[in-house]
Amino acid sequence: MAQFDTIRSAAGARAAQIDEGLRAHMNKVYGTMSVGMLITFLAAWALAGLAVTTDPSAAVAQLSAGKYLTQLGYALYASPLKWVVMFAPLAFVFGFSAAINRMSAATAQTVFYLFAAVMGVSISSIFLVFTGQSIIQVFLVTSIAFAGLSLYGYTTKKDISGWGSFLIMGVIGLVVASIVNIFLGSGILSLAISAIGVLIFAGLTAYDTQNIKTTYLAHAHHGDQEWLGKAAIMGALSLYLDFINMFMMLLNLLGERE
Repeated sequence: MAQFDTIRSAAGARAAQIDEGLRAHMNKVYGTMSVGMLITFLAAWALAGLAVTTDPSAAVAQLSAGKYLTQLGYALYASPLKWVVMFAPLAFVFGFSAAINRMSAATAQTVFYLFAAVMGVSISSIFLVFTGQSIIQVFLVTSIAFAGLSLYGYTTKKDISGWGSFLIMGVIGLVVASIVNIFLGSGILSLAISAIGVLIFAGLTAYDTQNIKTTYLAHAHHGDQEWLGKAAIMGALSLYLDFINMFMMLLNLLGERE
């Protein structure tokens, strides 16, 4: 009986240790993601400020009444460089995912923050297209939706891993449709892509949160802190991309244009 109590006590202590480790792991995921979001929006806001001027003498092209593009703004948004700016985050994600196993956790975190800055450059045009108030409003709506969906993914007892293949196929379809619409310029197709995209990235938010949790629980007993550190970075990247994409889709649907 004493031996049984000892085993049960050890099992309980081990479960408590895993629970504590999971909380710390999720805190690191959300913390890293939050810092990445801050870097992205600061980079986007700062760059947009440098790209626009109200001084006609410093202008390269007119943006709207009383607003002009600077040399930097023209290079980023009107020259062929815009294609590099547009697709740089996508290339960065593929490269980062392929190389992370050869990085240390500290290096992976630095690269993630660098990626967040690149994403900021890529989406900086939102400050030229949409009003500041609508950007803030959509950001708050996205934050509330993201928090609820992520909480569902973390707490639900239902296995939603089966959503993965369907959602990934949806993302591939969105990317293809978005590239096609760059050349078509269809407003209706753009709205359809945004509406479907909101649903897809909402599902991915719940799916990725549960996947981060189950991945930790499956590997926590190994005690490999370096591996868990990189897993937290990849988890932060997944949730970061879910948030950014959901925000951009909602902004296209709900944002008030300049």
